[in-house]
Amino acid sequence: MDKLTQIEAFVDVAEKGSLASAALVQHITPVMLGRRIDALERRLGVKLMHRTTRHLTLTEQGVLYLDQCKKLLSDLGYADKLVSEGRHKVTGHLIVSAPAAFGRKHVAPHAPAFVSAHSELQISFNLTDRVVDLVREGYDLGIRIGGTIDPSFVAVKIASNRRVVCGTPDYFHRHGMPRHLSDLARHNCLSFNLQGGQQRGWYFQENGKPVTIKAAGNLDCNDGELLHRWASEGLGLAWRSTWEIEAQLKSGQLVTVLDEYALPQYDIMAVYPQQRHLPAKVRYFIDWLKSVYAEPDYWLRD
Repeated sequence: MDKLTQIEAFVDVAEKGSLASAALVQHITPVMLGRRIDALERRLGVKLMHRTTRHLTLTEQGVLYLDQCKKLLSDLGYADKLVSEGRHKVTGHLIVSAPAAFGRKHVAPHAPAFVSAHSELQISFNLTDRVVDLVREGYDLGIRIGGTIDPSFVAVKIASNRRVVCGTPDYFHRHGMPRHLSDLARHNCLSFNLQGGQQRGWYFQENGKPVTIKAAGNLDCNDGELLHRWASEGLGLAWRSTWEIEAQLKSGQLVTVLDEYALPQYDIMAVYPQQRHLPAKVRYFIDWLKSVYAEPDYWLRD
């Protein structure tokens, strides 16, 4: 800070042509301003200007130094402007992580319109079912569905969602409906495998307490869309999010069971690292998604 203060003093004096004029700009006394110039010259070990009571002239080194200092202050001012604008104006590069299927259907498709409205913004997506480390991997924003959120992050609900067990009417006609969580052991459960990251099982709530059920069947994979398709084809039961099957539930193509054991909330969240001033690009994109998801019958659209 001392160096910057000295440089600003030197540039103002050089441009105004006198200590008195520069002192008026900086709202300090000419004596104090002169001391800053003296300190700068001592630090550099060179004479930057010759000063008398009536005249001020730059030395050769002073002319060279003034040119570089003006560029430095200009670049610093531009940097300050960019950062300050980022708090109020949607600019820069927004890097977003989202679950693969949800990101493909409900996040990335809304980006072109958002970018069109904010022409100085660039958006990059990483669509993966892996829970990424937002800070270490350099993300501005992560979209998460349910699960525990690290307390060092801020989580904003952008849409309601529940996680339910579902199957086709034909499947239930052939195999019966499970009435209790223990009945799942007698059903063909279509599950994520170890590579899919859901090896711990399906999550429920019983008597107000969380319960995990090991689900198994003759088909498993690491892709949620494939599990959804298998369930829609009547091949077994699946543990799916309501955002994914809402239209099929309304049409009767899929039916939920064990609803009394479903987790009360498995909402869709926008997650970002805690920070004092949230960049406008993050804040506005979250608001954009919330407004899209709030449209009437949005989740019933194909």
